[in-house]
Amino acid sequence: MKEYDVIVVGAGHAGCEAALAASRFGASVVLITFNMDHIAQMSCNPAIGGIAKGQVVREIDALGGAMGIVSEAAAIQFRMLNRTKGPAVWSPRAQCDKAVYRSGMKLFLENTPNVDILQSEVTGFILENNKICGITTNFRDQIRAKAVVLTTGTSLNGTLHYGLMNFPGGRAGDMASCDLSAALSGQLGLEIGRLKTGTPPRVLDKTIDFSGMQLQPSEPEFEEFSFWSMSLRPAVVNANRRDLPCYMIHSTDETADVVRKNLDKSPMYSGVIKGIGTRYCPSFEDKIVRFPQHPYHLLFLEPEGADTGEYYINGFSSSLPPEVQKQMIRTLPGMKNAVISRYAYAIEYDFIPPHQTERCLRNKRWHNLFTAGQINGTSGYEEAAGQGLIAGMNAARCAAGLEPVFPGREQSYIGVMLDDLSTKEIVEPYRLFTSRAEYRLTLRQENADLRLSELAHQWGILPDEKYLEFKAYRNLLSEKLSFCRNNKTGKQLWFAKLRDFAPGSPLPQTGSAASELTLPDTRIGRRVWQELLIEAKYDGYLQRECVEINRLKKLEDTMIPDGFDYSAVRGLCNESRQKLEKIRPATLGQAGRIDGVTPADVALLQVVLKKQENTSR
Repeated sequence: MKEYDVIVVGAGHAGCEAALAASRFGASVVLITFNMDHIAQMSCNPAIGGIAKGQVVREIDALGGAMGIVSEAAAIQFRMLNRTKGPAVWSPRAQCDKAVYRSGMKLFLENTPNVDILQSEVTGFILENNKICGITTNFRDQIRAKAVVLTTGTSLNGTLHYGLMNFPGGRAGDMASCDLSAALSGQLGLEIGRLKTGTPPRVLDKTIDFSGMQLQPSEPEFEEFSFWSMSLRPAVVNANRRDLPCYMIHSTDETADVVRKNLDKSPMYSGVIKGIGTRYCPSFEDKIVRFPQHPYHLLFLEPEGADTGEYYINGFSSSLPPEVQKQMIRTLPGMKNAVISRYAYAIEYDFIPPHQTERCLRNKRWHNLFTAGQINGTSGYEEAAGQGLIAGMNAARCAAGLEPVFPGREQSYIGVMLDDLSTKEIVEPYRLFTSRAEYRLTLRQENADLRLSELAHQWGILPDEKYLEFKAYRNLLSEKLSFCRNNKTGKQLWFAKLRDFAPGSPLPQTGSAASELTLPDTRIGRRVWQELLIEAKYDGYLQRECVEINRLKKLEDTMIPDGFDYSAVRGLCNESRQKLEKIRPATLGQAGRIDGVTPADVALLQVVLKKQENTSR
């Protein structure tokens, strides 16, 4: 068989970005998947973006990735969430045509140089001299490579639960990967954990009465997810509609009664499911049990595409049996005669607890093994894709003999996630929120390219033509910022004058006072205008965050050597010592973010590290 630089196992959202990032770096890649027709499958919610997730999609785009481009092509509705709040938490979200997204990403990969795609099942690893040299498949192929990226989603030893019935599977319609899960613990000696997630039923639109539901239309201004001009994007077929609405309803007392009467049939409450589910996306029966003070729960009916009659009921995830799901559905407003096309289910799956993984997503024991997505204990398409891009890039760097790189938590939401995974104890599926970021005013969704595109070009994953377009935008913004800070309009500095305009205000028409800025009414000109408004409005707050970021950098610059002996640090409590020895932080800043490690512990470490540094001189 052909030998590759990088093998990517799994072609979900993490695997696609991993393969593309490795290829952009110049590596030869093989992407291995159970089913080529399920590449980039949107297994659950038919949407990309949302709170913090939209920021991640923009960051993926700024780093040269594909998710923003493909989701924009597949979008059937667009909304900017949190517009009534400040720009620190504005989050783009696109309802997508699932079939268009899947086929668009598949075509993107097929047309990418250096990427081969193979439909097969990975069953184990080729080990030589205590190093991973490739993988084996169910067809007895042995494929050798310099680095391996695992993006297995929920397939590792996956079990689907429909009430008290359960079946092996990675998701509905896909196999479980049991041999690979056994190889991770048996061949590689890794610690394996168990998590749980789920999905709601789908219903047919012709059986729904929408007349009494609250309409949630698409926004009239359809913003773009991607920063790049159309000439720099690959050809991807667009969805047939851009204006499909969603609908909002509330569950009823009868819905809750059905759930309470049937809890004995729930695998979650009968002890059948052992894995821990996500706190922030609970099943509907979990909502009824855990939040009895809330008699009603908000649900969203979301179209699965422009050319399908299926609707997704967001907020109605369940593991109850099909016959109970039918009863539940018919208690909802407008759903008396609704017909379920796909039953809800819960899924348990294996994952690798990420204390075994570095921030660059390299395994601590096997230095040419990288992991991304749900195998690391996360949830969400966007979180998976962001990890996949970093893991794929670093696998390619590993194959080239280079050290891994990654963005910091002060630079991106992706960096926040990487840092959290490597410092927090993951006991339930991890999900990003804007509240997880200390510097969210700096990490806005519209400035992701200003934060990351220069880095991406230095790292070798942003093509020159995109970098040149980015520089043209950055240079124009810099020129106009300098003008506004140093020139007056009347007795007022332009920078102060800009505060009269609310962020989001349209570019002024020719002849108005603000038109003296001579910004062109083009895509780049409108972007510069919006950035000027935000920079002017929040200047003091941004400067304050900059001071905090510089303080963090000092701690991040203090490296903790490999094999550092924490038992030699007098004064550390047992809990702190145990957590530091388990996680093995790379820097003093990372050590300070470990749960249970106090500022006093960090100060003790700082003193010891300083003494060691002085002794070694």
